[in-house]
Amino acid sequence: MAQSGHVPVLYEETIHALRLESGKTIVDGTMGGGGHSRGILERISPGGKLIGIDKDTAAIRRCRQGLKEFESQILFVHDDFKNIREILAANGIGKIDGAVLDLGVSSYQLNEGERGFSYQQDAALDMRMNQESALSAKTVVNEYPQNELTRILREYGEERWAARIAKFIAEARAQKEIETTEELTQIIKNAIPAAARREGPHPAKRTFQAIRIEVNGELAGLGQALEDYVQALTSGGRLAVITFHSLEDRIVKQTFKKLFDPCECPKDFPVCVCGKASQVKLVTRKPIIPGEEELGNNPRARSAKLRIVEKR
Repeated sequence: MAQSGHVPVLYEETIHALRLESGKTIVDGTMGGGGHSRGILERISPGGKLIGIDKDTAAIRRCRQGLKEFESQILFVHDDFKNIREILAANGIGKIDGAVLDLGVSSYQLNEGERGFSYQQDAALDMRMNQESALSAKTVVNEYPQNELTRILREYGEERWAARIAKFIAEARAQKEIETTEELTQIIKNAIPAAARREGPHPAKRTFQAIRIEVNGELAGLGQALEDYVQALTSGGRLAVITFHSLEDRIVKQTFKKLFDPCECPKDFPVCVCGKASQVKLVTRKPIIPGEEELGNNPRARSAKLRIVEKR
């Protein structure tokens, strides 16, 4: 199923949802470790095509190596999955039969301490999924105004101590530039009262999540991208999206709901006159979540949610 060291989340549920058959054209918009990609390729062979996208060049290299036996069936694309319209047009691809998006940071990125994604390993502040990007965590932490840091931590991290953490960061960087994940983690710990630190997840978790989302623009344009994927699907094609935090899931849920019921008429109108027709069927009314067995094998899956739509 997966390459060594990588456990794809909600693997069986995702592969089943896509209704894969030989000859189909499928997009894996976030290849990561290649786990979902391998499962897709095994089922669309012979004659199928996988468009494998990732903005992390390390992920592309890893998947080229790990999926060598399928080389002739894969189009590797170093880009942001949100640019699906441009990617398909540039490669002369009209419609696709399905797509999977496994959002958020990959296990590889967390495990590679030098990438700066983890508060559990000391490294230079980075957090860039696309290492060619100019914006890094170091820039956000050291150069963003204090009030902007507060906003990011509150909105993207849903951090109750956002203002206090931003204040402590501003005070620390006034003394010297904050350069490492360990320095940032210690500042966060100092900012959060001891009683609050004793409950819930690691005190730095929400702040690191928020900064990572800002660095990689993870929420910007997500809703429009989902609409673009649906437009690219053939009738009966499916889009499966896995999210890992409430902000992403909310955007996916709301976008799918809008595509299912786009009518803008007042609710008291007896019939629809706006002419906006439903574009999808909701395969999942409620998200699919990992079972106890998967959670036991992969604790990182605990916040994962899978939502699926089918193009009408």
